[in-house]
Amino acid sequence: MAQLLDIRNILMTKNGGKEPSRLLVWLLKKILHVDEMNEFLSRSKATGGVDFADESLEFLDTKVHATGFENLDPDKKYIFVSNHPLGGLDGVSLISLIGRRYNGKIRYFVNDLLLSIHALRDISIPINKHGALSKQFYEMTNNAFDSDNQMVIFPAGKCSRFQPGKGIRDLEWKKTFVIRAVQHQRDVVPIYFEGRNSVFFYALSFIRCSLGIKLNIEMLFLPHEMFLNRHKSFRAYIGKPISWQTFDASKTPKQWAQYVKQISEEELNPNYKTKKSS
Repeated sequence: MAQLLDIRNILMTKNGGKEPSRLLVWLLKKILHVDEMNEFLSRSKATGGVDFADESLEFLDTKVHATGFENLDPDKKYIFVSNHPLGGLDGVSLISLIGRRYNGKIRYFVNDLLLSIHALRDISIPINKHGALSKQFYEMTNNAFDSDNQMVIFPAGKCSRFQPGKGIRDLEWKKTFVIRAVQHQRDVVPIYFEGRNSVFFYALSFIRCSLGIKLNIEMLFLPHEMFLNRHKSFRAYIGKPISWQTFDASKTPKQWAQYVKQISEEELNPNYKTKKSS
């Protein structure tokens, strides 16, 4: 049986072994839907990350339809980069879609908290957003990019937020994938994933930022958002590969990252085309 989530132990690990309060544990169990997740984990028969992603979508009764796989060479190694509208379910969906397409040969950058789900460990590269990146992380990352696995990255790092004058969009994309594309001579595949979280999520994020609170409070509600998206269908639009040689000195890596972001959010987004023509 899969190892179940233990909020108390996770908090102790993150806090140097200090015992958390019972109230905090109880609140997090409710917010994070721990009982529902453990129900799923206790039934899961997945032996790896791609199988786990498939089972997760089935458990949530979520369907994902993808277009554009015909743009890809089945024998090439790519860096897949996508907008991040949902903060969880979109990641699970891309693991399933791309993982199945490439026989499980996939590596996915995740928040290190998700490694508490053991079934994801075989495909995950953990990013500790709350501490210094280690030498071990850089070695792990180099090995992953040098391997025959497909790399999947959400360059914004965080899921999409409401931005005044822009609507609900990704934050700025980080330049790392551009640098890695050139270093490891991998073409970049932009993806637009269609989806939205609840009004509550965006309102909470907007209020937090307006008050100058740096702690990412709304992140705690991402599991709740995932359960709110049960029984729904989503679409992923896969663009044509961008050659790594495109990323030359005519732009900085940061500028190239925003160039690819624009392709994802505008060229691949059918809703953007509709709004622009109306």
